[in-house]
Amino acid sequence: MKFLKNWVFKALITLVIFSTTGAVQEQNSPKFDDLKDRFEQNQVFSATFIHEFNDTFTGEQQLTEGTIWVGKDRYKIESGNSIMVVDGEVSRVYDGTKGRVIISEYEEEEDDFAPSRMLQGVDDSYTIREEAAADGITRVYLETEDLFAMFMQVTIWINPAGTPLRIEATDQVENELITYFRDGRFITETEDTFRFQPPEGTELIDLRHESR
Repeated sequence: MKFLKNWVFKALITLVIFSTTGAVQEQNSPKFDDLKDRFEQNQVFSATFIHEFNDTFTGEQQLTEGTIWVGKDRYKIESGNSIMVVDGEVSRVYDGTKGRVIISEYEEEEDDFAPSRMLQGVDDSYTIREEAAADGITRVYLETEDLFAMFMQVTIWINPAGTPLRIEATDQVENELITYFRDGRFITETEDTFRFQPPEGTELIDLRHESR
């Protein structure tokens, strides 16, 4: 689950970071602005994904597959026997191999991957441009020279319907994070979208009581 949290979500949430920040809002990017508006309207992006992490220092490559639901300030990721759900108030991490769920209070300031935390460093140093291809696919390029930014370069592929197809990101140490989306669509968030009901017999480890 550590890899799932540290790298898959880091790549997937770039979609939210660069689609909800106003840092590049004033630039001429109609497709990108449409994408931003969907998250602002509390729509949820749902898709199956294949995520590829390439460590440029060691040459190691890691692949992960799963399903995601990403909202403006909530997310859920299912991959293999692991499920991670953050609903804005409570974090639940299910490990199917151990048959347990770890529940904790969700504190954005303590979550390195919270959208609010990840927005730090995303400012007007980013430039954005769009490039439309003959097949109707639009590429949105975001770049910065800010050494403290989480990502130096991000490219988002968007289909004619305005749905993301692929994200490529390069982080501070030039690692490459590539995520391919399949059957992606925006759905209306409901009360059940970010709920998780563990299987019967699952051990519940509630850390909320320890923090009081």
